[in-house]
Amino acid sequence: MMQKMMVLIQGDFVAPRFDLATEVLMVQFDKGNVIGEPKMIIMERSSDEALCQMAVEENITDIICGGIEEVHYNFLVWKKVAVLDAVIGNWRKAVEKGVAGTLSQGEILHSNKDESLTL
Repeated sequence: MMQKMMVLIQGDFVAPRFDLATEVLMVQFDKGNVIGEPKMIIMERSSDEALCQMAVEENITDIICGGIEEVHYNFLVWKKVAVLDAVIGNWRKAVEKGVAGTLSQGEILHSNKDESLTL
């Protein structure tokens, strides 16, 4: 069954707050494989209501985000959207793990890069 994921991003990271996100990435996937090209949407202004509406209109099955208000979380769950919230870290790694089905709610994603300190 094909799924469609919405990831709220800010720069290189999962957006820390659902209600303030203006960058949205949509990814279609099936059985752990991305299908087609991901779609990036830049919203004119942040709006939690617009994001919820977009999720419903786009038939989103999964959302990855940082903090989200309970009312929006409950609405999305009621609409049969799997919400993985409180995710912190690089959005590319979140997408990779989300598509693979290994991302957990509240997960902190550490960078794969060797970030050794040079003095």
